[in-house]
Amino acid sequence: MKLELLLRNADIITMDPDRPSARTLGIWNGLVVGLDEDLDGLAAAEILDLGGATVTPGFIDAHCHTTWFGLGLAELDVSKARGLEELYGLLEAAGPASGTDPDAGVKAASWLMATGFSQQRHGGEFPDIRELDRITGERPFFMRHNSGHMAVVNTAALRLAGADSPSYADPDGGVIVRDSAGRPTGLVQETAQALIQQLILPYSINQIEAALERATRHYASEGITSFTEAGVGGGWIGHSPVELAAYQRAAANGKLHARAQVMPVLDVLHRLDGHGDDGSGHGPAGLDLGMTSGFGDEYLSLGPAKVFLDGSLLGETAAVSREFCSHGQKDNSGNRGYFQAEPALLRERIEAAYAAGWSIAAHAIGDRAVDLAIDILADCDATYGPRTMPNRIEHASMTRPEQLGRLAAAGIAVTPQSSFFHDGGDGMAASLGPERLPWAYRASSFLSAGVTLAGSSDRPVADGNVLRGMQAFVDRKTSSGAVFGNPSERLTPYEALAAYTTGAAAATGTSAVKGSLAPGKLADFTVLSGSPLRADRIAELDVLATVVGGRFTHNTLTALQHSS
Repeated sequence: MKLELLLRNADIITMDPDRPSARTLGIWNGLVVGLDEDLDGLAAAEILDLGGATVTPGFIDAHCHTTWFGLGLAELDVSKARGLEELYGLLEAAGPASGTDPDAGVKAASWLMATGFSQQRHGGEFPDIRELDRITGERPFFMRHNSGHMAVVNTAALRLAGADSPSYADPDGGVIVRDSAGRPTGLVQETAQALIQQLILPYSINQIEAALERATRHYASEGITSFTEAGVGGGWIGHSPVELAAYQRAAANGKLHARAQVMPVLDVLHRLDGHGDDGSGHGPAGLDLGMTSGFGDEYLSLGPAKVFLDGSLLGETAAVSREFCSHGQKDNSGNRGYFQAEPALLRERIEAAYAAGWSIAAHAIGDRAVDLAIDILADCDATYGPRTMPNRIEHASMTRPEQLGRLAAAGIAVTPQSSFFHDGGDGMAASLGPERLPWAYRASSFLSAGVTLAGSSDRPVADGNVLRGMQAFVDRKTSSGAVFGNPSERLTPYEALAAYTTGAAAATGTSAVKGSLAPGKLADFTVLSGSPLRADRIAELDVLATVVGGRFTHNTLTALQHSS
């Protein structure tokens, strides 16, 4: 056998407990074939001397929004603005073509689209709709909040949706926020966003394919080799009913620069009239042809079905057991957030999908939503048995101590995002108060309880850089320098690396082929300027190269390091 690529003189962190470290790694046919002495006597078409650089398994982001992120890269970015005057200035400077895509349809081309807004960057204030109307006039405006659970719009957009009247009824699971006189403020929460988005959607397959290429090139530059797209095809998080087709086209055209696991939104699953023996008492539910979780290949596959149970902590719409704390000028008396549908209806929908073969990824932020998720998923598993990949709770942002054992017993994986600590930690601390803050965004206690912890970003809701995410798991620092939540929830550097490798692979049901560097596994790896296990600041390491299936998707290594 002649290897395709041989790495030597490397500090290899394998994340394989049977062989934790190595200096040499061999690749053939996109797979790892051996390490160190396994490779004695084997020739290679290419030998790469890494000069002591560190190699880790490729980073896996287990929960992100890749289409949304890629589209945002072509929209007006307001994330750098500090203070509403700066924000207004950016909007005023936006020319007639700003925020549009030359491939956009007539509906999208006339809109001013902005991304990267969070009130935390503006002293907790939201834009004044009167100012927005002055700046934008009759041009409809849509600016999604970083959390994804609310958006800021102008009167022109509300008028197009027919939702500008004070008497317009809020949709189920959403709110058009109004002032004391009943006038819309421009803030639309949760499912109310769909009233506006339906005027813009769907994006074309060409637009989505281009967005995926932009996004995954960026992922490659950060060492990401695999990701899970947390919701496509419908709901307020989807961009087209044929979004999966855009993924297929991007993969076929070489424009998908990382392996993708795609979660369909539960809303797009529908009953199919198959053979009577195919159901489980609820009638089959699935995509066309009855596809379910796990369908696809090692490059593009279907993950769990995504379902939203509640809202967000930043927007104070998460379903919590005790009301949010009042802070600043915000009176939260009686505010315990809300579910996005009646719990009985959510259970019915989830059980139907599970019975048809789908694993479930339940978005549950507040502890009341986590209770509901555990109840439903544990019952589904007991009734219908395990699925091809673990059930998951996305975010699991607030978990009471007694919920930890229940999660572990039910085999439910969790995806808490450390990326929220810096920008959102101080705001969330004010909403929760000191008594409940130790429940927020656990990490170490999940591991101690035996719960699978997957590293993820929720990008573009938060920073998607994995090295900064690892740093945040280790120090839990907010923008004020405070430690977010309970200091004992900090992870060790090894545990932080595991979250984005072995942990994320386990949560996505792919441990057999990725997450560690061992013979027979996919040759997906990241080359770093130093070891994240020993670096003073993990976030300051550089990604020198990223490899997917033995192929470089990002490479800054010098030509002098190559020999054959």
